[in-house]
Amino acid sequence: MTEESGPGMKVILMDKETTSIVSMVFSQSEILQKEVYLFERIDSHSKWDDLKHMKCIVFLRPTSENIALLSRELKSPKYGAYFIYFSNVVSKADIKTLAECDEQETVREVQEVFADYLAVDRHLFSFNIVSCLHGRSWKQHHLQRCSQGLLALLLSLKRRPIIRYEASSEACARLAERVKELIRREAVLMDNNIPFNGDIPPPQLLVLDRRDDPVTPLLHQWTYQAMVHELLTIDNNRVSLAGVQDAPKDLKEVVLSSEQDEFYAKNLYSNFGEIGQTMKSLMDEFQKKAKNHQKVESIADMKNFVETYPLFKKMCGTVTKHVTVVGQLSSVVGSRRLLQVSELEQELACHADHTRHLQRLKAMLSDEAIAGTELVKLVCLYALRYEKHAANALPALIDSLKGRGAEHRAPALLLEYGGAHARQSDLFGLQDAAKITKRLFKGLSGVENIYTQHTPLLKDTLEDLIKGKLRENLYPAVGGELLNRRPQDIIVFIVGGTTYEEALCVHQINQSYPGVNVVLGGTTIHNSTTFLNEVKEAMHGQHRTHTRHIRNL
Repeated sequence: MTEESGPGMKVILMDKETTSIVSMVFSQSEILQKEVYLFERIDSHSKWDDLKHMKCIVFLRPTSENIALLSRELKSPKYGAYFIYFSNVVSKADIKTLAECDEQETVREVQEVFADYLAVDRHLFSFNIVSCLHGRSWKQHHLQRCSQGLLALLLSLKRRPIIRYEASSEACARLAERVKELIRREAVLMDNNIPFNGDIPPPQLLVLDRRDDPVTPLLHQWTYQAMVHELLTIDNNRVSLAGVQDAPKDLKEVVLSSEQDEFYAKNLYSNFGEIGQTMKSLMDEFQKKAKNHQKVESIADMKNFVETYPLFKKMCGTVTKHVTVVGQLSSVVGSRRLLQVSELEQELACHADHTRHLQRLKAMLSDEAIAGTELVKLVCLYALRYEKHAANALPALIDSLKGRGAEHRAPALLLEYGGAHARQSDLFGLQDAAKITKRLFKGLSGVENIYTQHTPLLKDTLEDLIKGKLRENLYPAVGGELLNRRPQDIIVFIVGGTTYEEALCVHQINQSYPGVNVVLGGTTIHNSTTFLNEVKEAMHGQHRTHTRHIRNL
């Protein structure tokens, strides 16, 4: 965009969503290097003097509100020239409206750039939509946003996929049909942008429902990126450290982006133990360079200092940032007894031993050192694992949560949201003979780490898809398209949100299957807190039909 507008001072005019889209992939300093000196929001109504010496790069979602605001801007233009870019397909009627408002002929260019999603990582995207459903049905504006966003994703990746969806999910079926309808409507655009190649298997877009695996978002993670999101929360690549004692003043908010931070990119998927060792190596290297910088005795030393100082300064910022973040993670793990909590979470997620699990859960409920939020998640996992167990003790556990002043309604709401009635898959591997055998061998061979026993359901689903074993009756194709070839390009979209554990799973699959490329997306990226909020919002005002026997809510 910045190159096409040529040299000269520029302003960039965005809306709330495109501001997030741009900030995910470019730092402010990178944008400044492109001669962009002013960042404006189209809805800010700022009263600037005329800035006719500046060029205006406009990057907006093509919504009716934005078209109206842009029309008003073009009627009384503040800037000398406008280069307009829409993040998605814009209608001819909207283009006509803008042309009629451009009486002073300040618009130099109008383009569609198909960047209508948050690019979190090379294989991960999100729409940052929390609480997309009410009951089991879409909120209409969120359905429209997700279908439009997926169309832009397909156009930007140049993919013309077969669309498959989870058969038992009304929300997945609706989204799959809506995306197919948009592809039909934009057939000419698809044909012009995406060359047809019959020699390779067609890509597949697989639409899944979060309800099918409500366990993964509840678990504590022990890889760097996932831990930061669970314990500190990552919001558009930003982490707030405002409540952290002893955090430097300039680190009240830090940016964690794999595109802009080499240390973070290398250690996204390192476990907590490895991070400690890597931090030590980074500190040693930093101290070595700091000593070299103290030794400035000759002209040559001064020249070397001036040349290497920017890199040294950058390294200093990286070290300080990650030492602060890792220090806070370590503090939270210790104060909230998370190793103890996580061990029981993994046991509940991966093994069936009702008597022992209930005993350990009761002991934790009576331990004042363990936070109520942790206890709620443990009871939720118990509720899912032992929903049909003859000796189920959920009502008593909910009473204990109530006694601790914790969110005692959450386990029952979660059962209504993602209990056995709502799931199409065999989440705990209780019916499928192959899964029972797999679990048995896993148990016999032992697990390398008791805190990482769990693997998301998504791993089995993707492996079945890659091997051509994903059952067509459970995951049909929209329009009944033929599924006679194994896909190499796969886009997975999870209605109700994905997680960083699933992003790690996709990363591992991409490494394990040469020639296969999987991209993962979701309405949002959850940690346990946002997931339980999603459940609460979805079930708000819904009648309880599967947990009516629990009276003490």
